[in-house]
Amino acid sequence: MWRAPAGAAACLICRNLTNGVHGARGKPLLQKLHLVSRNIHHSRHPVSRFQRPPLRTSTQPFSSLGRLPLRGTRLLVKYGSPPHRTFWLGRVAARLLKLRYILLGSAVGGGYTAKKTYDQWKDMLPDLGEYKWIVPDFIWDLDEYVDFEKLKNALPDSEDLAKLMPDFDKIGESFSSLTGLFTPGSPGDTAFRATDQGSEHEKQFKKVSDKEKVDQLQEELLRTQLKYQRMLERLERENKELRKIVLQRDDKGIHQRKLKKSLIDMYSEVLDTLSDYDASYNTHDHLPRVVVVGDQSAGKTSVLEMIAQARIFPRGSGEMMTRSPVKVTLSEGPHHVALFKDSSREFDLTKEEDLAALRHEIEIRMRKSVSEGCTVSSETISLSVKGPGLQRMVLVDLPGVISTVTSGMAPDTKETIFSISKAYMQNPNAIILCIQDGSVDAERSIVTDLVSQMDPQGKRTIFVLTKVDLAEKNVASPSRIQQIIEGKLFPMKALGYFAVVTGKGNSSESIESIREYEEEFFQNSKLLKNCMLKAHQVTTRNLSLAVSDCFWKMVRESVEQQADAFKATRFNLETEWKNNYPRLRELDRNELFEKAKNEILDEVISLSQVTPKHWEDMLQRSLWEKVSTHVIENIYLPAAQTMNSGTFNTTVDIKLKQWTDKQLPNKAVEVAWGTLQEEFSRFMTEEKCKEHDDIFDKLKQAVKEESIKRHKWNEGAEDSLRVIQHNALEDRSISDKQQWDAAIQFMEETLQSRLKDTESVIEDMVGPDWKKRWLYWVGRSKEQSIRNETKNELEKMMKCNDEHPAYLANDEVTTVRKNLEARGVAVDPCLIKDTWHQVYRRHFLKKALGHCNLCRRGFYYYQRHFVDSELECNDVVLFWRIQRMLAITANTLRQQLTNTEVRRLEKNVKEVLEDFAEDCEKKMKLLTGKRVQLAEDLKKVREIQEKLEAFIEALHQEEK
Repeated sequence: MWRAPAGAAACLICRNLTNGVHGARGKPLLQKLHLVSRNIHHSRHPVSRFQRPPLRTSTQPFSSLGRLPLRGTRLLVKYGSPPHRTFWLGRVAARLLKLRYILLGSAVGGGYTAKKTYDQWKDMLPDLGEYKWIVPDFIWDLDEYVDFEKLKNALPDSEDLAKLMPDFDKIGESFSSLTGLFTPGSPGDTAFRATDQGSEHEKQFKKVSDKEKVDQLQEELLRTQLKYQRMLERLERENKELRKIVLQRDDKGIHQRKLKKSLIDMYSEVLDTLSDYDASYNTHDHLPRVVVVGDQSAGKTSVLEMIAQARIFPRGSGEMMTRSPVKVTLSEGPHHVALFKDSSREFDLTKEEDLAALRHEIEIRMRKSVSEGCTVSSETISLSVKGPGLQRMVLVDLPGVISTVTSGMAPDTKETIFSISKAYMQNPNAIILCIQDGSVDAERSIVTDLVSQMDPQGKRTIFVLTKVDLAEKNVASPSRIQQIIEGKLFPMKALGYFAVVTGKGNSSESIESIREYEEEFFQNSKLLKNCMLKAHQVTTRNLSLAVSDCFWKMVRESVEQQADAFKATRFNLETEWKNNYPRLRELDRNELFEKAKNEILDEVISLSQVTPKHWEDMLQRSLWEKVSTHVIENIYLPAAQTMNSGTFNTTVDIKLKQWTDKQLPNKAVEVAWGTLQEEFSRFMTEEKCKEHDDIFDKLKQAVKEESIKRHKWNEGAEDSLRVIQHNALEDRSISDKQQWDAAIQFMEETLQSRLKDTESVIEDMVGPDWKKRWLYWVGRSKEQSIRNETKNELEKMMKCNDEHPAYLANDEVTTVRKNLEARGVAVDPCLIKDTWHQVYRRHFLKKALGHCNLCRRGFYYYQRHFVDSELECNDVVLFWRIQRMLAITANTLRQQLTNTEVRRLEKNVKEVLEDFAEDCEKKMKLLTGKRVQLAEDLKKVREIQEKLEAFIEALHQEEK
């Protein structure tokens, strides 16, 4: 039959067309074409009218170019009516004319398809207009650094396009072979004389031939797509290398101008400022960011690491690792590095040791942010990641949502995680990246209900199904995965649905190995071969591109509105300040702290201006108040009970030596340290002028207490004091009358003070006398009446024996008790002895004061050592020794204060101020009040507004 050669010729034409196109040499690569993959499809968002549904064939490999609006080439061959045996020449001519149209149509269609494919490829080249700000001044000299010839060779030339055209030589040969069929006597003549049974065979062969043609055209279309995809990927790599070279040149300082901050860095600074801002006056943070939420161990962190292209987060098997929100700012840069907001150290993400250090640092910061008794924290950790090819966006990784509080967790952990997640998701401009574990039953998900509450319409939610490889193995019905991706199993709605693979579960896997495994899985996945998933819905790269597009779209739509809100807030705050504090500068907490710091340092310096006489007077007075009780009770009174001057002096010397060795130096140092604190407090608290600012009082008090707490007296001071005090107390030589009179005055003042204290104690014991009872209408209690009767009885006994010793004998106690009982007063012996102690003390002090008056003229006898004289003034000599020791000790302590301790205290104050300056919580606690808070809010709002305006201006420049 003549139809068989015709079919062979048609197949030959298709094979020639196939050979003219670069065939696929391996498995088709995953689609990375960002211009196509960025579109997020939803049932509520109509797709492009130029997009055709994918061909449902089992041999179709995965490629996102399947979304290209390429017109499928369908070879339509219409056959005429069954041939008749008459007019065979006319039928031959008609068939030849049909064949001509087929060949001409194939040539024109192939050329048109090649041209349109080339135009689409050219349109999909990345627009470098947004990077105009980074183009250096030496762009015209780039040919010295970049091989443009190599770039030109990579573009399709005329020969490549010619290969897409049909081979007209072979078409001519086929045409010659066909004409040979119609020559007289040729075998084709018998074909035209075929019977009607041959016609049925011809129809069957035609059906088989059409099916083969469709399959061949589909394979040809896929090979063409793969070819241009490889070319595009090569151009993207070269473009990335070119951008890396330009950025590196900027880093090395080839430009004389400073490199501008990128848009994402400017936006991240705004968010960092907002995180520190206390949202007052109903001003809330509604700026967009990508909030990553999901159940615990659903793969949130793994998805974020794939987007960041580095294993930057601490990992654990089944335990909670994300304990606080982590804000990650992704931006493009020449080197793959990470750094914290409050640190200048850069972690090289290409080195494993730096990655380990970064993970350890994040874990430490998380644990520090968690308060005692809690499991999670709302404090945000800010991290910036830069690298070539990273999509610009800001993501916040939140702690995983849990259903049950396990052992080791705080009881309110579940509620705290829910509150943190809601706080971030209730932002109307936040993009919610909902992560769902595909390897577990969808009914076990908790986060989907939470997301549905925050975004019921799904206008800002992107659903991501992780661990799809495990889901495909474990799920009996693959259509269930399709239902999850399409959102039919959940009540929540979403803007887009994605499926990703985040590795094989091995924590030591690298990002490259995970990406290769993900690509290999989706190449062979039944989900794509059976068209359950679309090409743009898979791989983390497509997810990253889609999320970045949504993020910047949301930023452009909302940032100006937020800038207007902060502008209005700034006006309100400025108006409130003018009305309340019209004559004060707007000093924030840090500026107020610096002002207070200078005042405190000036006050500390004032300590060095205290006169030596003032120091010594204060030290001597304070030291005597500290030791006077011991001197009177333990030294003077016991020694005064002796019968002669020798015993008196011996007792005094022994007790003074013991006192000096054990207690006196330590008491002196305590007195000096207390005096220094007293003077320091006086300078810190006294008002220098009428316009004293009490806002610094709490800070000054805290600085004073902390400085005193840190200050320690010189350890060698006590040893030197002990020697000086011992030598001073051993000296008994009073050189002149003036010193003698000073000692008598000192003794008299001391005794009068003690006598006054004793009279007061006795008055409290016996109650008011008759005069006060009549004038003030007060009476005595029963106990006071008993003590009064006891006092009167003891005074009678004292009058009988003026030289009575200091202690009562037992028979004397019995006598007093019986006398009181005879008058109807029952008294205890202990009460008698206690009353006697005060009565005898008063008697002794009055007698000592009288003796002191007699010694005023005793200096002459003292010089003669009281020879041939009944007057003995050894007690005056004792008080002179004490007075001289006090003067010498005060002088020594004053020297230690002015030469050493004041400087050490000033150093401690400076250290305390430096520590407080670095402690923000301490400053917030010590510098409080409406004025401080208003100035803080005003500063923050101004800073936010200025940064937002700069960001908006840069955004508009980029759009232009």
